Amino acid sequence: MSTEDVVRLAAGEAEVSVDAGNGGRLSSLRIGGVELLRQGAGFGSFPMVPWCGRVAEGRFRDGAEVRQLPLNNPPHAIHGTGREVPWKVVRASATEAVLSYELGDPWPYPGRVTQTVALEEGALTLSLGIEAYESSFPAQAGWHPWFLRDLGQGGEGVRLEFDAAWQEERGADHLPTGRRLDPLPGPWDDCFGMPEGVDVQVVWPGELELTVTSREQWVVVYDEQAEAVCVEPQTGPPNGLNTAPRLVTPLDPLEASTTWSWRRLG
Repeated sequence: MSTEDVVRLAAGEAEVSVDAGNGGRLSSLRIGGVELLRQGAGFGSFPMVPWCGRVAEGRFRDGAEVRQLPLNNPPHAIHGTGREVPWKVVRASATEAVLSYELGDPWPYPGRVTQTVALEEGALTLSLGIEAYESSFPAQAGWHPWFLRDLGQGGEGVRLEFDAAWQEERGADHLPTGRRLDPLPGPWDDCFGMPEGVDVQVVWPGELELTVTSREQWVVVYDEQAEAVCVEPQTGPPNGLNTAPRLVTPLDPLEASTTWSWRRLG
């Protein structure tokens, strides 16, 4: 990782590092000097584009044509290509960074993805836009943050609080079956529906509450690892390229955003 690839933002007591060279991910989010994101090259928080979660056997249909993606999580393709490529820093200031990358192989359509990271006192807003140059194509956009279970300050472990309208039933292949269930207790590696918009509280009791919101109605919650939990707002469910695609056209890009806001507890 080159230091030239990392953009550092600051506002109030918050500091954010954006690693353009490593998949355009947030490599750090510190509040009052305390790190909230799991550290490591594959962690932090990365954008999921141009699809989110798993695509069944890496195949999706575009009209009459079936497209094949590399199986980077056999037997499926997972989390898009954006996390695997360097992004270009288009512009940056003390509180905002704009990054982009050109869609290409192994994604079968030309286009561009733009990400904006905007920090203010008490909140961070992440925005994604996917543009098509020529051919229209199905796509998804979302984010995959890894929030630490323990902030290392001697407090309790993290707690997730949310009220979903439904939970997508997960099959043995880890893909939604198409059935909707009343939300079940965790642990989770599951997709939930929030038709009024994503609203999840990540709470470190006595320390900090961080709220993840988005106008999108889908969120994947993953808490099966000991080190961190994930709250992933996205524009469709896993395997959504096949079941709930959003069409990107040269005149109609796909745009999505999420805001993380926080407040101290105790």
